[in-house]
Amino acid sequence: MNLDKNTKSIKNWAKDDRPREKLMRFGAKNLTDAELLAIIISSGNKNMSAVDLSRHILSEMNNDLNLLSKKSYIELMKFPGIGEAKAISIVAAMELINRKKYDKIPNRKITCSKDIYEEMFSILSDLEHEEFWVLYLDRQNIVIDKKDIGKGGVSGTFVDPKLIFKKALELTASSIVLVHNHPSGNIKPSNQDIKLTSKVKNAAVFLDISLLDHIIFGGIEYFSFADNGIL
Repeated sequence: MNLDKNTKSIKNWAKDDRPREKLMRFGAKNLTDAELLAIIISSGNKNMSAVDLSRHILSEMNNDLNLLSKKSYIELMKFPGIGEAKAISIVAAMELINRKKYDKIPNRKITCSKDIYEEMFSILSDLEHEEFWVLYLDRQNIVIDKKDIGKGGVSGTFVDPKLIFKKALELTASSIVLVHNHPSGNIKPSNQDIKLTSKVKNAAVFLDISLLDHIIFGGIEYFSFADNGIL
């Protein structure tokens, strides 16, 4: 069947109901998630319009954009009508959402655990493997740099404290913050997390560097060692 003649095709809809025309007339804020996603993928498949296909995709994600943002382009290509180009467009759009919401504030000053969370959200929130990062701060608690110290699998990663302090000394950092994620979503610190934090804290004392916090990411939640009084 020719899509142009398909009654399900958006081209056969009333102009005011078409996502692109609706956006131009009423603004993007007045479109549903499915309509916005339909604009991104541009077309549907032989059985569904772009909007219907978008509704189907979102339904499979429990209408959770956070879940959609975690899908790789290969996983998205499992939906009929979503080829490589469309899948990549969706992944790119989801990444822009993350960056807009939690984009890095230049010279961010760290005043609480939420500041750390927002600084690292776009990097760690959607990862399916574990990564360990360190924020390096000056005397005003302003972030001067951040570095990934280790990457691992689903269950853990190896961290060498020497690498943490090597960078701190190069930057003449006054304080540091440890940050890593738990892909499982469980934000409770493991015994290994607690031991590493204690080891880094004790070593920092000898270098006159303060360990301000250790944050564990678990998707949209986080655990702060400082907030919980175990630093």
